[in-house]
Amino acid sequence: MRQQDTLTTAAGAPVADDQNSQTAGPRGPVLIQDVHLLEKLAHFNRERIPERVVHAKGAGAYGTFRVTRAMGDVTKASFLSEVGKETEVFLRFSTVAGERGAADTDRDPRGFAVKFYTEEGNWDMTGNNTPVFFIRDPLKFPDFIHSQKRHPATNVKDPEMIWDFWSLSPEALHQITILFSDRGTPDGYRFMNGYSSHALSFVNEAGERRYVKFHFKSLQGIRNLSAEEAQELAGSDPDYATRDLYDAIERGESPRWRVCVQLMTEAEAEASELNPFDVTRVWPHADYPLQEIGVMTLDRNPENYFAEVEQSAFSPGNVVPGIGFSPDRMLQGRLFAYGDAHRYRLGANYEHLPVNAPRAATARTYQRDGAMQFTPNGGGGVNYGPNSKDGPIQSLAAAEPPLRLQGDAGQYDHRADADDFEQAGNLYRLLSVEERERLATNIAGSLRGASRPIQERQLEHFRRADPEYGEAVAKKLGW
Repeated sequence: MRQQDTLTTAAGAPVADDQNSQTAGPRGPVLIQDVHLLEKLAHFNRERIPERVVHAKGAGAYGTFRVTRAMGDVTKASFLSEVGKETEVFLRFSTVAGERGAADTDRDPRGFAVKFYTEEGNWDMTGNNTPVFFIRDPLKFPDFIHSQKRHPATNVKDPEMIWDFWSLSPEALHQITILFSDRGTPDGYRFMNGYSSHALSFVNEAGERRYVKFHFKSLQGIRNLSAEEAQELAGSDPDYATRDLYDAIERGESPRWRVCVQLMTEAEAEASELNPFDVTRVWPHADYPLQEIGVMTLDRNPENYFAEVEQSAFSPGNVVPGIGFSPDRMLQGRLFAYGDAHRYRLGANYEHLPVNAPRAATARTYQRDGAMQFTPNGGGGVNYGPNSKDGPIQSLAAAEPPLRLQGDAGQYDHRADADDFEQAGNLYRLLSVEERERLATNIAGSLRGASRPIQERQLEHFRRADPEYGEAVAKKLGW
């Protein structure tokens, strides 16, 4: 039998007794000099860091991304340069609106965030399992999430709040149609797709920009739960998706996704009647077909959930040379919001945590100090720039070409010229008769909890997408 290690304090001193507190005699009070007791209680009180405001509950795993088509013609990102090249990844799945204790099977979009540990630093693809989102302006994001969370007086989720916001935000209709379809309750995390949703940029060595959207297509196929199955699992096994992912990987059933892109030139973006940077709308596949670029496989579970999943932090601001941004309003807002959330939740040095740290190279910055600085903190090296002390310097090779902008700075109504109903109607008409029936049933089950004026306002959105759509929901409501 292996000799057991000696229990120590956090400072490394051996602990003499871990079963009994120090007291003044057998029946006396506890002594404050029992530093082991104080350390255990104080640490226990601080075990919970603030949960994420959104995407609070999740599961994650490690794996690899392997290139099947070299993309050097459209991007200088080195991890996409050669067929067969592999890059380590960490993927965190999540629900969006629920708290950490929420059921995995709740009707909710699923987060699909992938960290690529490339040799040029980390690229974070912060997506969802839907190709669109509820809103297109980041100014409305806090309002949207507030409407999906708990009522400030009752502390329960309130259909009146949810549908009040949605019925006054017609741009949400496309995502609502997806959310209340069969895909609103996926059968775990292995049997769903992932999407960047936002348009990003590819930049090649010649300085040419193409806009790009990423699609992760499940090679396990798509499987969804019925509303009844999802509700039953919410009570009997609320951690269903988390358990399924972990157990499948432990059994050697490594889930895989085919990674594809849609590409659009700057000229096509400028000429497009469809705003290509509107995250509430998709790019038509007929005009911008999917092109496979690789395969992603998850084959290793984390050893410690808190250290590797709860402390994982993703930001769309983490890009590498060859991948950049777009004028997408929501993306621009998220570039600030994600990093800011992590600094609040995990501290200023969150990028040094092992799950978040780059793999191939040590980050070299002039940032120092801050809470929980557990690296050498730059040692005695220079902490300012410019300098003449051989500190790290900028690289023009990482520069992007200028992003063309037009118009005067101002606040423009994002709903003024938008058609928020066409694509939702197209999606509705793609559904089978049975799928339309379930969609209407699912929507009515939720909308029924809102007041009559809100129901009327929302039904008009459904009718404008497709008259049959509106009448199907109205019939389910008993109108």
